[in-house]
Amino acid sequence: MALRFEILGRFNRARAAQLTLPHFVCQTPLFMPVGTQGTIKGLTTNQLEEIGCQIILGNTYHLELRPTSELIDELGGLHKFMNWPRALLTDSGGFQMVSLLHLADITEEGVTFQSPVDGKPMLLTPEESIQIQNRIGADIIMALDDVVRTTITGPRVEEAMYRTLRWIDRCIAAHKRPNEQNLFGIVQGGLDPVLRDICVKGLVDRNLPGYAIGGLSGGEDKDSFWRVVAQCTAALPEDKPRYVMGVGYPLDIVVCSALGADMYDCVYPTRTARFGTALVPEGVLKLKHKAMADDVRPIDPTCRCMVCKNYTRAYIHCLVTKDAMGSQLLSYHNLYYMMKLSRDLHSSIIQGQFPEFVRKFLRKMVLVLEMALTFVPCIFFINFSLFCFVFCFFFFFTNHELFLVNLDHFFTNAELPTSNCIPFLASWSFHVTKSH
Repeated sequence: MALRFEILGRFNRARAAQLTLPHFVCQTPLFMPVGTQGTIKGLTTNQLEEIGCQIILGNTYHLELRPTSELIDELGGLHKFMNWPRALLTDSGGFQMVSLLHLADITEEGVTFQSPVDGKPMLLTPEESIQIQNRIGADIIMALDDVVRTTITGPRVEEAMYRTLRWIDRCIAAHKRPNEQNLFGIVQGGLDPVLRDICVKGLVDRNLPGYAIGGLSGGEDKDSFWRVVAQCTAALPEDKPRYVMGVGYPLDIVVCSALGADMYDCVYPTRTARFGTALVPEGVLKLKHKAMADDVRPIDPTCRCMVCKNYTRAYIHCLVTKDAMGSQLLSYHNLYYMMKLSRDLHSSIIQGQFPEFVRKFLRKMVLVLEMALTFVPCIFFINFSLFCFVFCFFFFFTNHELFLVNLDHFFTNAELPTSNCIPFLASWSFHVTKSH
């Protein structure tokens, strides 16, 4: 095992920890930007260090296609190849079974892809995935899993979960650098709590350095998403890092951290930047909107990043529709926002101020509060219980810590209403801020 995980502070299930990896000492909770082929589009590694990025994620499938793991290995590994001194994590290629399903054929041996580069077939087995990742040299490597969308039901979900458990043994056997790289297993099982429990137990029995919760953020509702996270974090070891894959919405990161998760990754902050959208405490700000054309304020007056210190909304509005510089500036700002969110989560838990941090975080989502105050009758009309409304009221407008103290019970107690206030608020905030 090539990591050390030390919990520095807690609030109920939320924890702040120090994760020591071969190339960097990280503070959790943490967000990892996605650099699929060894780069975050439009940003240099010096800029990523500047904003406080701790781990960058690369993708095994895409790096093997181009420039190939053999070349990366010859040139000293991915750290040296991309001039990144801090930690790296490589995904196994399993997600491409979903994103490139039309190009993939999945069997017990592995998955055969048709290369989008030259059309040639590429067989990715558990052994090959680990061998590629051993050559790439990331601090954390992921086991190849059989991934299905959470919207899929039936026997295919069970088949994928049991195959994931069979494949983890092949990954462990193929791993040749356990003293330099940390192999994480991935919990699968769709939205079925029984399958998730079986997978968690099977992976924990293997005593891996860390564990990921996979197969989410694929179209399921927020209620189901958080219930799976709550179930898995409750069953995974306390002394190992927990990584929720594919999560990048700030609200999801705050709630998942309250449920005991430590690590997250997603393309969302940089992809949304390329579409002219900035992350702000109130939700999102669409810089392409014509109202931005003569707005001389920074993106976020409270933000201390280089972009907010030096450029106006009007300037970026002018760029985002015409010049790549616009998406670069927004990518910088959005990742700065995500790194600050991670730091604030960590420090608030350490300082015993996590409940207050969450209250302030949600209060800043002004549009959500406006909706809550304006449409209170709708809560009852669409069958949300009085309990949920009172619960929300106390969370927003008082100093009660009931929300966080009982968060685990809120997701697991069968007597509570299925459509409870937490997914309700999350869905509201997502849809309202997205539409503005």
